[in-house]
Amino acid sequence: MTLTLATDDSGGPEVFASLQGEGPSQGRPVAFMRLSRCNLACRWCDTPYTWHFTGDNRPHRGGETFDRKANQVTLPVAEVARRILALGQNRLVITGGEPLLQRGKLADLVALLPDMAIEIETNGTVEPPARVDALVHQYNVSPKLAHSGNPADLALVPRLLDRWAADPRAFLKFVIGQPQDVAEVLALARTHSFDPARVFLMAEGTDSDTLHSKEKWLAPLCLEHGFRLSDRLHIHLYGDTRGT
Repeated sequence: MTLTLATDDSGGPEVFASLQGEGPSQGRPVAFMRLSRCNLACRWCDTPYTWHFTGDNRPHRGGETFDRKANQVTLPVAEVARRILALGQNRLVITGGEPLLQRGKLADLVALLPDMAIEIETNGTVEPPARVDALVHQYNVSPKLAHSGNPADLALVPRLLDRWAADPRAFLKFVIGQPQDVAEVLALARTHSFDPARVFLMAEGTDSDTLHSKEKWLAPLCLEHGFRLSDRLHIHLYGDTRGT
């Protein structure tokens, strides 16, 4: 059984220790594992090397495509678990791409990490299987709004939005590009009964100046509507780089 991971700058698997930069666990020391491939194509995605491979004509603002062979590495599940445990952390963040595309293999991995808290970052369009779900401590669900460029029928699955709204382990994190994007969040919150205390708004940006500029108008909107504000701590600390 193998997993397909994204690569770091050295060409090795993107398994590393860092501080969680976003959402409810922001600032916590964690192990990260970044899996390759995604079923969506956000035009502002900051990890296009996980999916925007040569021959993929879906638009991305950077315009660059990536060689699949150079940006993917396949490892046995047991080897991935060994690398994660060697980092010495007690919490694992599984991210992507869309990690739940490899959900069956994730169940085998998580079973090898019984003493770690498991946090999964997902776009919310893929339902976790029961074997994985039973072992997850936290979901960071980031449904994609219209400005992502994804068709709504692919990015916003009503049945699954209801599922995440009903799961107290799931936190909804929305990437916000412009103030008008918040109206879309409010409409989804009404339709699917999101708990505002589990909703984060996060400015879109891959540099500190952009994030600070947008947070100036995003913070009052969070205050007005009872949502939580998520920064992107890793951007301020390390920039927009792999393995951070």
